[in-house]
Amino acid sequence: MFEPSTVIVILGTFLIAGLAKGIIGLGLPTISLALLTIATNLPTSMALLLVPSLVTNIWQATVGGKFWEILIRLWPLFLTATFTVWFGVMALSSVDFTLLSALLGALLMTYAVINLSGFRFNLKTRHEWWVGSLVGSVNGILTGMTGSFVVPGVFYLQSIGFRRDMLIQSMGILFTVSTLALIFSLHGNEFLTSELGVWSSVSVVPAIFGMVIGQRIRQGLSEKAFRKLFFFFILTIGAYIVVTALQNYIFSIN
Repeated sequence: MFEPSTVIVILGTFLIAGLAKGIIGLGLPTISLALLTIATNLPTSMALLLVPSLVTNIWQATVGGKFWEILIRLWPLFLTATFTVWFGVMALSSVDFTLLSALLGALLMTYAVINLSGFRFNLKTRHEWWVGSLVGSVNGILTGMTGSFVVPGVFYLQSIGFRRDMLIQSMGILFTVSTLALIFSLHGNEFLTSELGVWSSVSVVPAIFGMVIGQRIRQGLSEKAFRKLFFFFILTIGAYIVVTALQNYIFSIN
């Protein structure tokens, strides 16, 4: 059972993450995973984000009217991203959690830096199927190892020329299949307990509440400015996770 202070951190984290998703349409898994990793440990953080991530991303995946068009075009990405998560989760049983936390921090920093720089890859249509398969495989393994769905999958989706609405919906599909695979893999490797499942379900409430508030205040904010602030925040948290994890690892081997 979590301490009361930890419960407050968990619920507050999903409120903040939901707020960010309501304002800019992304960030719930990223923020929740980053903050919870600091407060608990990596496998616990991965388990706690499952239900809020699934609920919010199913909505994102099904709204937009392009579901089947996206699925037919990007099935190699989604298929490989789903079936390789298991192999990543297996690393949780054999690799030190602090090293995997450092990897998570590095992925968050990469995600933030590339988005802050405005850099975009441009992929030709004829290469989409094999690049998508490769990216999906890497994305799935990293998802299983760290709980982060975004690198390199989001960069691939940004590279194929989708309009904003299709990009958001395709990200929702990727995050949904990744979350489902993570649920199956964590449970199969005994990292998902019934208690964590309950707390993950409870966390849906502050996440949705935050999303509703974020959507209501979106009109009065500059989305561009908030996105920049969001990625600076992710960069800072990622750097903190890397430094803290490496320090803990060094201390543990001395």
